[in-house]
Amino acid sequence: MRGEPATVDVPTTQTEPDDFDAFWAETLAVTRSLPLDLRLAPHSTRLTQIDVYDVSFRGFGGTPIRAWLRLPRGASGPLPGIVQFFGYGNGRGHALRDLRWASAGYAHLVVDARGQGHGDTDDDHADGGPSAGGFLTRGLRSPQEYYYRRVYADAARAVDALRAIEFVDPARVGAVGASQGGGIALAIASLVPDIAVAIVQAPFLCELDTAATLSSEHPYTLLRQYFADRRADTSVALDTLRYFDGVNHAKRATAPALLSTGLLDGIAPPSTVLPAFTAYGGEKTIVLWPHNGHEAGGDLDEENALEFAARHLSPAVPARESADSLR
Repeated sequence: MRGEPATVDVPTTQTEPDDFDAFWAETLAVTRSLPLDLRLAPHSTRLTQIDVYDVSFRGFGGTPIRAWLRLPRGASGPLPGIVQFFGYGNGRGHALRDLRWASAGYAHLVVDARGQGHGDTDDDHADGGPSAGGFLTRGLRSPQEYYYRRVYADAARAVDALRAIEFVDPARVGAVGASQGGGIALAIASLVPDIAVAIVQAPFLCELDTAATLSSEHPYTLLRQYFADRRADTSVALDTLRYFDGVNHAKRATAPALLSTGLLDGIAPPSTVLPAFTAYGGEKTIVLWPHNGHEAGGDLDEENALEFAARHLSPAVPARESADSLR
Protein backbone atom coordinates (compact mmCIF):
# COMPACT_ATOMS: atom_id res chain seq x y z
CA MET A 1 0.00 0.00 0.00
CA ARG A 2 1.28 3.46 -0.92
CA GLY A 3 1.88 5.89 1.93
CA GLU A 4 2.09 5.01 5.60
CA PRO A 5 -0.93 3.46 7.31
CA ALA A 6 -1.22 5.07 10.73
CA THR A 7 -2.55 4.29 14.19
CA VAL A 8 -4.91 7.09 15.18
CA ASP A 9 -7.05 7.71 18.25
CA VAL A 10 -8.70 11.12 18.15
CA PRO A 11 -11.91 11.47 20.19
CA THR A 12 -14.92 13.23 18.73
CA THR A 13 -16.66 16.37 19.95
CA GLN A 14 -19.87 15.29 18.20
CA THR A 15 -22.82 13.65 19.95
CA GLU A 16 -25.68 11.71 18.44
CA PRO A 17 -29.42 12.31 18.90
CA ASP A 18 -31.35 9.76 20.92
CA ASP A 19 -33.56 9.02 17.93
CA PHE A 20 -30.72 8.79 15.37
CA ASP A 21 -31.41 5.16 14.44
CA ALA A 22 -35.18 5.61 14.41
CA PHE A 23 -34.86 8.68 12.18
CA TRP A 24 -32.82 6.82 9.59
CA ALA A 25 -34.92 3.65 9.79
CA GLU A 26 -38.02 5.73 9.06
CA THR A 27 -36.27 7.67 6.28
CA LEU A 28 -35.17 4.48 4.50
CA ALA A 29 -38.53 2.77 5.02
CA VAL A 30 -40.36 5.70 3.40
CA THR A 31 -37.84 5.84 0.55
CA ARG A 32 -38.01 2.10 -0.12
CA SER A 33 -41.81 2.05 0.06
CA LEU A 34 -41.87 3.45 -3.49
CA PRO A 35 -40.99 1.33 -6.53
CA LEU A 36 -37.29 1.39 -7.48
CA ASP A 37 -38.25 1.83 -11.15
CA LEU A 38 -34.73 0.95 -12.31
CA ARG A 39 -34.05 1.75 -15.97
CA LEU A 40 -30.91 1.14 -18.03
CA ALA A 41 -30.32 2.40 -21.55
CA PRO A 42 -27.12 1.72 -23.54
CA HIS A 43 -25.13 4.89 -24.12
CA SER A 44 -23.06 5.03 -27.27
CA THR A 45 -19.36 5.87 -26.89
CA ARG A 46 -16.15 5.23 -28.82
CA LEU A 47 -14.89 2.95 -26.05
CA THR A 48 -13.95 -0.58 -27.11
CA GLN A 49 -13.39 -2.21 -23.71
CA ILE A 50 -16.09 -0.62 -21.55
CA ASP A 51 -19.88 -0.50 -21.97
CA VAL A 52 -21.74 2.54 -20.63
CA TYR A 53 -25.40 2.69 -19.62
CA ASP A 54 -27.57 5.68 -18.76
CA VAL A 55 -29.34 4.69 -15.53
CA SER A 56 -32.24 6.09 -13.56
CA PHE A 57 -33.91 4.90 -10.36
CA ARG A 58 -36.24 6.40 -7.76
CA GLY A 59 -34.61 8.03 -4.74
CA PHE A 60 -36.02 9.92 -1.78
CA GLY A 61 -39.57 11.11 -2.39
CA GLY A 62 -39.70 9.18 -5.66
CA THR A 63 -37.34 11.61 -7.39
CA PRO A 64 -35.74 10.05 -10.50
CA ILE A 65 -31.99 9.86 -9.80
CA ARG A 66 -29.60 9.66 -12.75
CA ALA A 67 -26.38 7.67 -12.86
CA TRP A 68 -23.87 6.18 -15.26
CA LEU A 69 -23.16 2.46 -15.15
CA ARG A 70 -19.84 1.37 -16.64
CA LEU A 71 -19.04 -2.29 -17.21
CA PRO A 72 -15.96 -4.12 -18.45
CA ARG A 73 -16.90 -5.47 -21.84
CA GLY A 74 -16.61 -9.24 -22.03
CA ALA A 75 -16.37 -9.93 -18.29
CA SER A 76 -18.13 -13.16 -17.34
CA GLY A 77 -20.07 -14.08 -14.25
CA PRO A 78 -21.59 -11.76 -11.64
CA LEU A 79 -19.40 -8.70 -11.16
CA PRO A 80 -18.47 -6.90 -7.95
CA GLY A 81 -19.91 -3.40 -7.86
CA ILE A 82 -18.85 0.07 -6.77
CA VAL A 83 -21.21 2.96 -5.97
CA GLN A 84 -19.59 6.38 -6.20
CA PHE A 85 -20.57 10.00 -5.55
CA PHE A 86 -18.27 12.91 -6.33
CA GLY A 87 -17.27 16.06 -4.44
CA TYR A 88 -19.40 19.02 -3.43
CA GLY A 89 -20.99 20.76 -6.39
CA ASN A 90 -20.57 17.76 -8.70
CA GLY A 91 -23.11 15.46 -10.31
CA ARG A 92 -22.41 12.30 -12.29
CA GLY A 93 -20.63 14.36 -14.96
CA HIS A 94 -19.71 13.13 -18.44
CA ALA A 95 -20.25 9.54 -19.52
CA LEU A 96 -16.49 9.02 -19.91
CA ARG A 97 -15.44 10.47 -16.57
CA ASP A 98 -13.35 8.06 -14.48
CA LEU A 99 -13.01 4.72 -16.24
CA ARG A 100 -10.62 3.07 -13.78
CA TRP A 101 -13.15 1.00 -11.84
CA ALA A 102 -14.74 -0.58 -14.91
CA SER A 103 -11.24 -1.11 -16.34
CA ALA A 104 -10.37 -3.01 -13.16
CA GLY A 105 -13.33 -5.39 -13.49
CA TYR A 106 -16.14 -3.70 -11.54
CA ALA A 107 -19.67 -2.65 -12.32
CA HIS A 108 -19.25 1.06 -11.55
CA LEU A 109 -22.34 3.14 -10.73
CA VAL A 110 -21.59 6.88 -10.68
CA VAL A 111 -24.53 8.72 -9.14
CA ASP A 112 -25.85 12.28 -9.27
CA ALA A 113 -25.92 14.28 -6.06
CA ARG A 114 -29.32 15.81 -6.70
CA GLY A 115 -29.25 19.41 -7.86
CA GLN A 116 -25.46 19.67 -7.96
CA GLY A 117 -23.02 20.60 -10.69
CA HIS A 118 -23.39 19.22 -14.19
CA GLY A 119 -25.66 16.40 -13.11
CA ASP A 120 -29.07 15.63 -14.59
CA THR A 121 -31.08 15.24 -11.38
CA ASP A 122 -33.06 18.12 -9.90
CA ASP A 123 -33.61 18.50 -6.18
CA ASP A 124 -37.37 18.75 -6.48
CA HIS A 125 -38.05 18.86 -2.74
CA ALA A 126 -39.55 22.05 -1.32
CA ASP A 127 -37.42 22.21 1.83
CA GLY A 128 -38.18 25.87 2.50
CA GLY A 129 -36.47 28.03 5.08
CA PRO A 130 -33.40 30.22 4.83
CA SER A 131 -29.98 29.08 3.70
CA ALA A 132 -26.57 30.65 3.16
CA GLY A 133 -26.64 30.13 -0.57
CA GLY A 134 -25.63 26.47 -0.89
CA PHE A 135 -26.64 22.84 -0.42
CA LEU A 136 -24.82 22.53 2.91
CA THR A 137 -27.29 24.90 4.61
CA ARG A 138 -30.45 24.01 2.69
CA GLY A 139 -33.21 22.99 5.09
CA LEU A 140 -31.05 23.26 8.22
CA ARG A 141 -33.97 24.12 10.47
CA SER A 142 -35.11 20.49 10.55
CA PRO A 143 -33.51 17.06 9.99
CA GLN A 144 -36.66 16.05 8.10
CA GLU A 145 -36.12 18.88 5.59
CA TYR A 146 -32.31 18.97 5.46
CA TYR A 147 -30.81 18.49 2.00
CA TYR A 148 -28.50 15.61 2.97
CA ARG A 149 -31.40 13.52 4.24
CA ARG A 150 -32.42 13.21 0.61
CA VAL A 151 -28.88 12.62 -0.64
CA TYR A 152 -28.09 9.92 1.93
CA ALA A 153 -31.39 8.17 1.16
CA ASP A 154 -30.59 8.41 -2.57
CA ALA A 155 -27.21 6.82 -1.83
CA ALA A 156 -28.73 3.84 -0.01
CA ARG A 157 -31.16 3.49 -2.90
CA ALA A 158 -28.22 3.54 -5.35
CA VAL A 159 -26.87 0.42 -3.63
CA ASP A 160 -30.31 -1.17 -4.02
CA ALA A 161 -30.25 -0.27 -7.72
CA LEU A 162 -26.80 -1.70 -8.38
CA ARG A 163 -27.66 -4.88 -6.52
CA ALA A 164 -30.83 -5.26 -8.60
CA ILE A 165 -28.86 -5.49 -11.87
CA GLU A 166 -28.67 -9.13 -12.90
CA PHE A 167 -24.96 -9.24 -13.76
CA VAL A 168 -23.92 -7.74 -10.38
CA ASP A 169 -23.14 -9.88 -7.34
CA PRO A 170 -25.19 -8.19 -4.55
CA ALA A 171 -22.85 -9.58 -1.88
CA ARG A 172 -19.84 -7.82 -3.44
CA VAL A 173 -20.92 -4.20 -3.64
CA GLY A 174 -18.87 -1.41 -2.07
CA ALA A 175 -18.91 2.37 -1.77
CA VAL A 176 -16.14 4.79 -2.70
CA GLY A 177 -15.86 8.56 -2.66
CA ALA A 178 -13.67 11.57 -1.99
CA SER A 179 -14.60 14.79 -0.20
CA GLN A 180 -18.42 15.00 -0.26
CA GLY A 181 -18.36 11.58 -1.90
CA GLY A 182 -16.31 10.31 1.04
CA GLY A 183 -18.90 11.60 3.50
CA ILE A 184 -21.62 9.90 1.48
CA ALA A 185 -19.60 6.66 1.42
CA LEU A 186 -19.48 6.76 5.24
CA ALA A 187 -23.25 7.25 5.30
CA ILE A 188 -23.71 4.27 2.96
CA ALA A 189 -21.55 2.11 5.25
CA SER A 190 -23.87 3.04 8.12
CA LEU A 191 -27.25 2.88 6.36
CA VAL A 192 -26.52 -0.28 4.34
CA PRO A 193 -24.96 -2.48 7.03
CA ASP A 194 -24.08 -5.36 4.69
CA ILE A 195 -22.09 -3.21 2.26
CA ALA A 196 -18.90 -5.11 1.44
CA VAL A 197 -16.30 -2.32 1.62
CA ALA A 198 -16.03 1.45 2.12
CA ILE A 199 -13.24 3.57 0.61
CA VAL A 200 -13.31 7.09 2.02
CA GLN A 201 -10.87 9.73 0.78
CA ALA A 202 -10.54 13.17 2.45
CA PRO A 203 -14.14 13.01 3.67
CA PHE A 204 -16.31 16.09 3.99
CA LEU A 205 -19.34 16.15 6.35
CA CYS A 206 -17.48 14.96 9.47
CA GLU A 207 -17.27 16.59 12.91
CA LEU A 208 -19.78 19.16 11.68
CA ASP A 209 -20.19 20.87 15.05
CA THR A 210 -16.66 22.26 14.80
CA ALA A 211 -15.89 22.12 11.06
CA ALA A 212 -17.14 25.64 10.42
CA THR A 213 -14.65 27.07 12.89
CA LEU A 214 -11.77 24.89 11.70
CA SER A 215 -12.08 25.47 7.95
CA SER A 216 -11.92 28.83 6.22
CA GLU A 217 -12.59 27.20 2.82
CA HIS A 218 -15.76 26.69 0.82
CA PRO A 219 -18.15 24.99 1.47
CA TYR A 220 -17.75 24.96 5.27
CA THR A 221 -17.76 28.78 5.10
CA LEU A 222 -21.45 28.44 4.21
CA LEU A 223 -22.08 27.07 7.70
CA ARG A 224 -20.08 29.89 9.21
CA GLN A 225 -22.12 32.43 7.24
CA TYR A 226 -25.39 30.77 8.26
CA PHE A 227 -24.42 30.85 11.93
CA ALA A 228 -23.32 34.47 11.66
CA ASP A 229 -26.50 35.59 9.90
CA ARG A 230 -28.95 33.57 11.99
CA ARG A 231 -27.54 33.64 15.50
CA ALA A 232 -30.79 32.50 17.14
CA ASP A 233 -31.00 29.45 14.85
CA THR A 234 -27.50 28.11 15.46
CA SER A 235 -28.42 25.56 18.13
CA VAL A 236 -31.26 24.15 16.00
CA ALA A 237 -28.94 23.90 12.98
CA LEU A 238 -26.26 22.14 15.00
CA ASP A 239 -28.83 19.68 16.29
CA THR A 240 -29.92 18.96 12.72
CA LEU A 241 -26.34 18.30 11.64
CA ARG A 242 -25.93 15.58 14.27
CA TYR A 243 -28.12 13.25 12.18
CA PHE A 244 -25.80 13.63 9.20
CA ASP A 245 -22.36 13.79 10.74
CA GLY A 246 -19.93 11.24 9.35
CA VAL A 247 -18.70 10.51 12.88
CA ASN A 248 -22.12 9.31 14.02
CA HIS A 249 -22.50 7.23 10.86
CA ALA A 250 -18.98 5.80 11.23
CA LYS A 251 -19.91 4.43 14.67
CA ARG A 252 -22.49 2.19 13.02
CA ALA A 253 -20.42 1.01 10.06
CA THR A 254 -18.84 -2.45 10.10
CA ALA A 255 -17.59 -3.03 6.54
CA PRO A 256 -13.81 -3.07 6.01
CA ALA A 257 -12.82 0.55 5.39
CA LEU A 258 -9.88 2.45 3.93
CA LEU A 259 -9.65 6.14 4.79
CA SER A 260 -7.13 8.78 3.83
CA THR A 261 -6.47 12.44 4.61
CA GLY A 262 -3.95 15.10 3.78
CA LEU A 263 -2.61 16.67 6.96
CA LEU A 264 -2.54 20.10 5.28
CA ASP A 265 -6.16 19.86 4.12
CA GLY A 266 -7.91 23.20 4.65
CA ILE A 267 -11.23 22.15 3.09
CA ALA A 268 -11.87 19.02 5.18
CA PRO A 269 -9.33 19.47 7.99
CA PRO A 270 -7.74 16.26 9.28
CA SER A 271 -9.00 17.13 12.75
CA THR A 272 -12.51 16.47 11.38
CA VAL A 273 -11.52 13.27 9.56
CA LEU A 274 -9.50 11.55 12.28
CA PRO A 275 -12.41 11.37 14.78
CA ALA A 276 -14.51 9.65 12.10
CA PHE A 277 -11.75 7.09 11.60
CA THR A 278 -11.41 6.59 15.37
CA ALA A 279 -15.17 6.11 15.70
CA TYR A 280 -15.44 3.70 12.77
CA GLY A 281 -16.95 0.44 13.96
CA GLY A 282 -15.36 -2.08 11.61
CA GLU A 283 -11.95 -3.19 10.37
CA LYS A 284 -10.22 0.01 9.28
CA THR A 285 -7.03 1.46 7.85
CA ILE A 286 -6.10 5.11 7.41
CA VAL A 287 -3.29 6.54 5.31
CA LEU A 288 -1.98 10.01 6.20
CA TRP A 289 -0.33 12.29 3.66
CA PRO A 290 1.76 14.79 5.71
CA HIS A 291 2.54 17.22 2.89
CA ASN A 292 -0.79 17.21 1.04
CA GLY A 293 -4.04 19.10 1.21
CA HIS A 294 -7.51 18.12 0.03
CA GLU A 295 -6.06 16.04 -2.81
CA ALA A 296 -4.65 13.73 -0.11
CA GLY A 297 -2.76 10.92 -1.87
CA GLY A 298 -4.08 11.77 -5.33
CA ASP A 299 -3.23 9.00 -7.80
CA LEU A 300 -1.57 7.01 -5.03
CA ASP A 301 -4.85 7.03 -3.11
CA GLU A 302 -6.45 5.59 -6.23
CA GLU A 303 -3.84 2.83 -6.34
CA ASN A 304 -4.56 2.05 -2.70
CA ALA A 305 -8.29 2.04 -3.38
CA LEU A 306 -7.96 -0.46 -6.21
CA GLU A 307 -5.70 -2.70 -4.12
CA PHE A 308 -8.01 -2.55 -1.09
CA ALA A 309 -11.13 -3.23 -3.16
CA ALA A 310 -9.48 -6.16 -4.96
CA ARG A 311 -8.59 -7.71 -1.63
CA HIS A 312 -12.21 -7.61 -0.44
CA LEU A 313 -14.28 -7.80 -3.64
CA SER A 314 -12.23 -10.09 -5.94
CA PRO A 315 -12.98 -8.46 -9.32
CA ALA A 316 -13.11 -10.69 -12.38
CA VAL A 317 -11.06 -9.11 -15.14
CA PRO A 318 -11.53 -10.36 -18.72
CA ALA A 319 -8.75 -12.67 -19.89
CA ARG A 320 -6.30 -11.09 -22.32
CA GLU A 321 -2.95 -11.89 -23.83
CA SER A 322 0.00 -11.30 -21.55
CA ALA A 323 2.58 -8.68 -22.31
CA ASP A 324 5.12 -11.46 -22.93
CA SER A 325 2.97 -12.99 -25.69
CA LEU A 326 2.96 -9.66 -27.55
CA ARG A 327 6.72 -9.36 -27.75
